[in-house]
Amino acid sequence: MEKHNDEIEIDLLEVIHILLGRLWIILGAGVLVAAVCFVISKFVLTPIYESTTKIYILNKSDNTTVTYSDVQMGTQLTKDYAELINSRYVLEKVISQLSLDDMEYDDLLHKVSVNTPTDTRIVSITVEHTNPAIAMQIADCIREVAGEHIQNVMDIDAVNVVEPANMPTEKAGPSVAKWTLLGGIAGVFLVCAIILILYLLDDSIKSSDDVEKYLGLSTLALIPVAIEEDSVKKGKAKRK
Repeated sequence: MEKHNDEIEIDLLEVIHILLGRLWIILGAGVLVAAVCFVISKFVLTPIYESTTKIYILNKSDNTTVTYSDVQMGTQLTKDYAELINSRYVLEKVISQLSLDDMEYDDLLHKVSVNTPTDTRIVSITVEHTNPAIAMQIADCIREVAGEHIQNVMDIDAVNVVEPANMPTEKAGPSVAKWTLLGGIAGVFLVCAIILILYLLDDSIKSSDDVEKYLGLSTLALIPVAIEEDSVKKGKAKRK
């Protein structure tokens, strides 16, 4: 690290050497933080479960076969269906029917995700909740209420059920592996940052090479630091 007119030049090789010299500290910190994140994600955080139901929507005329234009129209309208599913009317009606007194519209909206795969007329409704049974009930109820609402608003023939909501048996989050990995990486980067900050703030002279490197001065002589023999002898005498 060189300083000239308040400008700092960092020697990358020296930085790498410093980091390698403290490699065990860096790795130890990474392992420690990863272990903490593992314990938190495994035993502290409340698990989240997801239940998914799917519906099939297609516009068609009475007593006629399905045409290619019907397919294209249905694909284009899936985004409209997604907006209707997430509408205040649908979600508030679901809250009322299931007596979810501890939940409001915004709370339920954040627990619901609607996906419309490209070039399909299938709409997937996913609900997340800490209770798997409640997640399944909410997903089924949203499908039923949204189906009626879509039929009334869009004036379509029917909303068909592709898949009823499933009972989730495995948690969807938090991901223990993801938390552990990110925790380990964060611990490593944090310790590296602390080491580099201490390195940049340290402007002390530690050797004759530092005098020539940082001050541009030649070293004329070195004064060795010798241990006083008397103090050593006194120490030995006391031990005896």
